[in-house]
Amino acid sequence: METLNIFIKSIFIDNMVFSFFFGMCSYIAVSKSVKTALGLGAAVTFVMAMTVPLNYLLYQFVLKDGVLVEGVNLNFLTFIVFIATIAAFVQLVEMAVEKFSPTLYNQLGIFLPLIAVNCAIMGGSLFMQQKVDGGEITSFVQSLGYGLGSGLGWWLAIVMMAAIREKCHYSNIPAPLKGPGIAFIITGLMGIAFMMFSGIQF
Repeated sequence: METLNIFIKSIFIDNMVFSFFFGMCSYIAVSKSVKTALGLGAAVTFVMAMTVPLNYLLYQFVLKDGVLVEGVNLNFLTFIVFIATIAAFVQLVEMAVEKFSPTLYNQLGIFLPLIAVNCAIMGGSLFMQQKVDGGEITSFVQSLGYGLGSGLGWWLAIVMMAAIREKCHYSNIPAPLKGPGIAFIITGLMGIAFMMFSGIQF
């Protein structure tokens, strides 16, 4: 039950885009088409669902104070280890997308390899570390639920944004607000809307 709570909370309450505004560069740039947003969202979700639990294991059994050798604290390697894990999985995703969906690979362009530096993915692992230290995440399954939920939350955000931006083509938007301007306004309004979930107790 606790795993389900963490999973739902990471999608709606602790949404990476609407609560923390993480991963905004690719979120704004790729949210012009629902089809492209679905592809990037799936890639980000996969990478986050894989890397957060793996980084949980690395943190619990390698990086934590006194785990490998008593009195030795490897916490200072956290950023390097987490980034290396994320970069490895992004490389796998990039190769898989290029092989099985060349059209999507060409549509995503530079933003596919840039998943490696998407702060939403790194944020997921760092928030997981905080939650482990705070006692909120206590098992591998809970870390998997958190990683998957965080990825799905980002996917939900970019697909919703892409759907709204596609409809905006038929709207009379003032010239200075066209493009990123209206996208930031919509994101802010959606963030306010998602704040209603913060009052729900799980």
